[in-house]
Amino acid sequence: MNWIETVIIAIVEGLTEFLPVSSTGHMIITQNLLGIEQGDPFVHAFTFIIQFGAILSVVCLYWKRFFQFNNTPAPEGSNAFQKLKHKFYFYWLLIVGVLPAVIIGLAAKKSGLLDWLLDSVEVVAIMLVVGGVFMLFCDKLFNKGTDATKLNEKRAFNIGLYQCISVIPGVSRSMATIVGGMTQGLTRQRAAEFSFFLAVPTMAGATLLDLLDLLKEDAAWATPHNITMLLLGCVVAFVVALLAMKWFVAFLTKYGFKAFGIYRIVVGSIIIILLLTGHSLAMVD
Repeated sequence: MNWIETVIIAIVEGLTEFLPVSSTGHMIITQNLLGIEQGDPFVHAFTFIIQFGAILSVVCLYWKRFFQFNNTPAPEGSNAFQKLKHKFYFYWLLIVGVLPAVIIGLAAKKSGLLDWLLDSVEVVAIMLVVGGVFMLFCDKLFNKGTDATKLNEKRAFNIGLYQCISVIPGVSRSMATIVGGMTQGLTRQRAAEFSFFLAVPTMAGATLLDLLDLLKEDAAWATPHNITMLLLGCVVAFVVALLAMKWFVAFLTKYGFKAFGIYRIVVGSIIIILLLTGHSLAMVD
C-alpha cells in the first residue's frame, strides 16, 4: 500500500465508521477498486487498526461524558465490589456490552472465518443489500424509545449481542448496535451515542489482538513504511470521523435510517451486478 491508497481508505473509514453502511465493507470495496491484494495479513490488520483511529474521535468529541463517574453515595449495605461498580457504572455497562463481541469475535478469528469474510467482496455486497432492505422498515418497527428508558446491564448485554452480527462485513457495527439499542427502548439519539461509546473497547480489543497476531506470526511486516502507513491511516480516519460524527447524529435523529437503506441497496446491487457479469472491481490491474 502506498500513501495515496492509505489516505483514500482512511477517508472512507472516517466517513463511514459511524454511518450504518458498514465501514469494513466499504474499505474492502475500496481496496478491491484500488487493486490492493486481498488475503495479506497486513491489509487485514490495517482494516481494523485504522478503525480504532476513527473510534478515538468519540473520546475526543464526547470526553466529558466518556470520562464520567457516579459520585452519588452507593446504596446502604453495598459490599466493596458493589461500591466500585456504582462508582464506575458507565464503564461497567461498556464491559457488559462488549463481552458478547469478545467471545464471538475470538471464535470467528480462531476458526479462520473472520479472515475469509474479510476477503469476500461478495459477502459485503449481499449484506449491504439485505441490511438496506431491513433499514427501510426498521424505523417503524423499533422507533418507540423514550428518554425515560434507563440503560442497565441487561440492556447493555443485549445491545452487545446485536453487535456480534457485525462480524459479517457489510452488516455495519453501527447499524447493529443502534438497532439493538432501539429494541431496548432507547431513542435513536441515545442508541447512537451508546453505539459510539461501545465501539471504543470493542475496537481497542480488536486492534490489540490484530497487532499481537501480526507480531507473533511474522514481525517482518513492521517495516518503517508499514508503520508509517498505519499511523497515517489512523490520523486521517480520526480527523474525518470527528467531522462526520455530529452530522450523523443530527441526521439520524431527524430522518432515521431510510436514506442509508436506499444507499446500501444501490451500492450493493451495483457490485452484485458487476460480479455476476464477470467484471472485476479493480480500477487498476
